Amino acid sequence: MNSGQLRIATCQFPVCADIAANAAHIASLMEEAAREKADIVHFSECALSGYASVDFESFENFDWDLLKSKMLDLMALAGELKLWVVLGSSHRLTAPHKPHNSLYLISPEGKIADRYDKRFCTEWDLKYYTPGNHFVYFNIHGIKCSLLICFDLRFPELYRALYKEGVKVIFQSFYNARQQGPSIHSEIMRQTMQANAADNGFWVSMSNSCGWYCPYPSCFIQPDGRIIAQCPEHQEGLILNLVDLNQTFYDPAAPFRDLAIRGILTNGPGDMEDERSQNRTVL
Repeated sequence: MNSGQLRIATCQFPVCADIAANAAHIASLMEEAAREKADIVHFSECALSGYASVDFESFENFDWDLLKSKMLDLMALAGELKLWVVLGSSHRLTAPHKPHNSLYLISPEGKIADRYDKRFCTEWDLKYYTPGNHFVYFNIHGIKCSLLICFDLRFPELYRALYKEGVKVIFQSFYNARQQGPSIHSEIMRQTMQANAADNGFWVSMSNSCGWYCPYPSCFIQPDGRIIAQCPEHQEGLILNLVDLNQTFYDPAAPFRDLAIRGILTNGPGDMEDERSQNRTVL
């Protein structure tokens, strides 16, 4: 793969409380991604552990030993396949602290390169999880990448911070699944991510669980905010997409974005703004 290019496999499967079953889905999709010559494969929030309060009631009597064993198996597989992996799971903390809702970054050497902990948890999440406090950055083929999780999308300050750090690709994992039926998530989640991508010029891999009922499938978003590929609804699978930094996209904000970031909230002369301010009440 050339520098400035990155082949991403964005995956979905019906995450559940059965850690072994989740691991089998993950391994199968990793192998498929490798056959498709992906550089990195991306899974949903809590893909290995299952999601507390949705897939299981609480972490009481949770099988942490099994979770560790299956994680080690998947790390070994990543090493065999020479594949980067972004894998959602739960990270155990010392009691009485609640676990983190995490994304593990696994290297092609089969090692944990880093771990991102969901920074913004919903009020409900806070009953089960401890928020994180830092970003994760990594480079593949000269492309700077970062990780985010679900509710983080509601905080544009995170995306501005990543933009200022020179991030080009965001792997954001979600768990909006096993719902009672259609919900507002169909109307707001991917749309918000499209806006975050277009506002900052990001490529976005957006992975979601597809357990019934899932309000939207996993997708891939270009820096102009367009969804260019998506998985079938309610079906296990993956989509393969190419990031190419040599491509150009419609971005009318580009000449003025850094002005706004510096707090200059107009692209006109300051003296004209002063004059307008003095005459706001004049007909």
